[in-house]
Formats: sequence, C-alpha cells, structure tokens
Amino acid sequence: MSKQITSKHAVIAKRPYEIYMAFTDMRNFVNFLPEDRKEGVTADFDSISGTVQGIRLGVKVVSRVPYSEIAFESTESPVNFSFRLHFDDAEGGEATDFHIDLEAQLGSMMGMMIGGKLREAVDKLVDTLADAAQGKFPEGFDPSKYGAGKF
Repeated sequence: MSKQITSKHAVIAKRPYEIYMAFTDMRNFVNFLPEDRKEGVTADFDSISGTVQGIRLGVKVVSRVPYSEIAFESTESPVNFSFRLHFDDAEGGEATDFHIDLEAQLGSMMGMMIGGKLREAVDKLVDTLADAAQGKFPEGFDPSKYGAGKF
C-alpha cells in the first residue's frame, strides 16, 4: 500500500536558488555530520548512504528541476520510499515556500501504525530547515561540532 504525505509549507527567508543549491549535491550533507558520525557514510553528487541505528539507508536523486524541485528515491532501505523537495517563490522571489511530498510503500498495518508519525516527521523537518535558514537551531545543537556545513 502506498502512503502519500504532503508536509506543511514554510516560508524560508532565502531565495529558492539558495535553498535548492544546498540540497542539490548530496556531498553537502556529509558536512553537517559530526566527525564521529561520518564513518561509513558515502556520498557523491547524486546519492548518499549510511547506517542509522543499525539500519542501512540510502537515497539518490532521480530528477532535478533547477531552483524548483529535487526528487529522491530510496536505494538501500527496508521500506521503499521517494520524496520531492519543493522550492517555490515567495514574497516576490526574496523568500522560498518550501514543502516536501513523501510516498512510502507500507503494508496496511504498518501504514496505520506509522502514517501519522511520518507526517509529524516531515512537518518537523520543514520547520527545522526554516529555522536553520534563519540561524535558529534546535536546543542542544552546537554548530561548531558539525564539520564545514553551512546553510
């Protein structure tokens, strides 16, 4: 059974091309990892994979619409999924209306158990990215511990 989720929208105080460029190269994500989490993570321009809590996960870019949308699909995962990041003009092009579309292949029981949690997760991700773009980080987050990552 396919579970489709569209996240909430958030306006990010950066232009669409700035946000798009941060997400277009998967190697950028490695820069946001603390040094002790980089081991076993591999990335190239189009894909990234690693082990999270003992589970191997990977995603690859399947399409890019410059400054507007990036589509991903799972490559190594116990659950097949895909998602699209949307970067739409807001406030006359001076900001970005950002949201995520997620599709996961879940059995009916699994869909009932975690469907709501997936929506919460993508909404939280949207909020976190909007906050980070404005220099606000989650409590306890120390940017100095996270490599050369810059948003």
